[in-house]
Amino acid sequence: MSRTLVVTGASRGLGRHIAERALAAGYRVIGLARHSVEAPFPIHACDIGDAAAVKAAASAVGRDVELWGVVNAAGIAAMNLTLMTPAATAEKVVRTNLLGTIHVGQAFAPALVRRKGGRIVNFSTIAVPLALAGESVYVASKAGVEAFSRTFARELSGFGITVNCVAPGPIDTDLIAKVPPAAIDALVERQVIRRKGTPDDVWDVVAFLLSNAAAMVSGEVVRIGGA
Repeated sequence: MSRTLVVTGASRGLGRHIAERALAAGYRVIGLARHSVEAPFPIHACDIGDAAAVKAAASAVGRDVELWGVVNAAGIAAMNLTLMTPAATAEKVVRTNLLGTIHVGQAFAPALVRRKGGRIVNFSTIAVPLALAGESVYVASKAGVEAFSRTFARELSGFGITVNCVAPGPIDTDLIAKVPPAAIDALVERQVIRRKGTPDDVWDVVAFLLSNAAAMVSGEVVRIGGA
């Protein structure tokens, strides 16, 4: 039986690319996204910032599959100086990026605990170590994801479950579509590898972290592009 993988943010962007590559690699893919769209795999409409909705989605998914892993690719950004960021925007970013990651972990990890094995891959950003001005709330939410993932990895280690983070630099998706090119160029110049990444660069790392070869890798952050 194919390994089942849940991918959040699967309707577009990196989440969609990861889901499609996972499907091609032989995984049975189930997506979560705010809105269900046409895709070569089922997508459950679910706002990961809503704990009750995530719990309901996990219940629906878990009835007829043996879950192998979860990839938390859903996320939003708010590019603005701290003093110019509305409270509602800050709350939405933290609710989606940090609380959403926690909600998904709480809802889906029990299935991995029951089978005594599996993989969780969360998403951070290279903006965390670079402490990019104008991205304070976004950076704070993703720094929280990294801290949560390290601790969650320790909590789940006795069950054969690994928890890791992937932290990409700039990639041409909707997330950076409104960021001035000069700002992207300046960010890339601060990376170890001075180019924008591609969705396949991200998938290659995610694929490794999902694999049997990564059984001894947990609580780590892989910074794609280097910082």
